[in-house]
Amino acid sequence: MTRTYLKKAEKTSVSDAGEVRETVASVLADISDRGDVAALEYAAKFDKYDGNLILDADDIAAAAARVTDKLKADILFAHDNVRRFAEQQKSTVSDIEYEIVPGLIAGQKAIPVDAAGCYVPAGRYRHIASAIMTVTTAKVAGCRHITVCSPPQPGEGVSPAIAYAAHICGADQIMAIGGVQAVATMAYGLFGQPKSNILVGPGNQFVAEAKRALFGSVGIDMIAGPTDSLILADSKADAHIVATDLVSQAEHGYNSPVWLVTNHKPLAEEVMHLVPGMIDDLPELNRENAAAAWRDYAEVIVCDDREEMAATSDDYAPEHLTVQADDLDWWLNRLTCYGSLFLGEETTVSYGDKAAGTNHVLPTSGAASYTGGLSVHKYMKIVTWQRTTREGSKPVAEATARISRLEGMEGHARAADMRLAKYFPEEKFDLSAHDWPPRSVWSHGPDCLCHRRER
Repeated sequence: MTRTYLKKAEKTSVSDAGEVRETVASVLADISDRGDVAALEYAAKFDKYDGNLILDADDIAAAAARVTDKLKADILFAHDNVRRFAEQQKSTVSDIEYEIVPGLIAGQKAIPVDAAGCYVPAGRYRHIASAIMTVTTAKVAGCRHITVCSPPQPGEGVSPAIAYAAHICGADQIMAIGGVQAVATMAYGLFGQPKSNILVGPGNQFVAEAKRALFGSVGIDMIAGPTDSLILADSKADAHIVATDLVSQAEHGYNSPVWLVTNHKPLAEEVMHLVPGMIDDLPELNRENAAAAWRDYAEVIVCDDREEMAATSDDYAPEHLTVQADDLDWWLNRLTCYGSLFLGEETTVSYGDKAAGTNHVLPTSGAASYTGGLSVHKYMKIVTWQRTTREGSKPVAEATARISRLEGMEGHARAADMRLAKYFPEEKFDLSAHDWPPRSVWSHGPDCLCHRRER
């Protein structure tokens, strides 16, 4: 495979994990030991906010009053799209019941987790859409309790738009707390709320590390790194739109990779010419982020043909993948590794990030090679059950006893033996292991059921 790099990344999006991990571990341990008191201390230190920690009905009403009618309509539009898509996702998972062999019935149940904790960032940017994406899907899944934590702004508290969005999407409790202390609050069930069974939502490296450290005692949506985006474009792509879309994603953060993969070198060169000017035209904060991301992490790759482009994209396994090329159905059927796919110039990652209905909490740092993003399914446990008649139990018990003895697990074998002995006392069975005698620490007497063979 031939890949020509017109621009090669100078850095990779890996933080100083050691220092972050040490800091987060210390904070989590302290909050685990001292509970609410410690969480309040860290909130005062890092959030620098002394208002209500838990928003009550009056706080939510006051926040809603500060949101314009137009923004409310936009939030409701996005919420409705996310809700309807989540409902369709949920419909793809159903309870089932199936008779595997006569008399042996097994089934599946989809059960929502009881409590979900949703983190909504509000530092560099106020992620209104994250409240919509995380809370709506948890509500559609059927979670009994949904907590939202969002960093408060000095003198303001939780962003009014975030509070409004979280409320109308179904949050049961909204808290003005951010960072590791917020993650710990949800995981440990502090301040009178239930312990969250799953923690979801984007955040900075400290939030991501806190979720990683707690994984196992609670579920998480994913271990997230900096957001990343890749565009596949051919000779018919509009260079101005391609460049705009790259810049729009680079503004996420200084270490947010953006990649262009094309089979048309003139397009690549035109995009590289356009991007710096577009970055210079951004507001200061956005400009700083996008400039650093483009300078240090962006790549522009020229391939020989579309198959090579697709293979390159699958190798990168981007969080966001845009196709601006002919024959969109071919790309849809060929591409296999991405968090969310945007087909054609008529759509853009920004739509998915804010209001289109698909979720914007997606796998980063190549994780799209093995997992998808946040969906209603993340909040649901797929569990199984079985029951059987006595006749249906017979062949299963025989196979179980013999396989167990071959493995050396005599206790398992005897659980099957006992049922055969009780249900079919007049019958004889050959329940010895295939490499008899079994390798087992248990001894067998002459009356053991495994010796009752048909003569």
